[in-house]
Amino acid sequence: MHNCDCDPLALTTAVNTLAVSIAAQLNDADLALAAAVLTQLGDTLATISVQRERCGAGEPEI
Repeated sequence: MHNCDCDPLALTTAVNTLAVSIAAQLNDADLALAAAVLTQLGDTLATISVQRERCGAGEPEI
């Protein structure tokens, strides 16, 4: 993902639309679980990103 020409407002609108669509399909308990899982995912990705930056790593090895 190296597209620097994207509109940040379009991105936030897309994320909001996705959240509303997901929430409409889930009951309250499943929605809370999905939110917790996605929060953990985001936090873990942020941790990996910071660790890569601190260690000077570039692209992931696959």
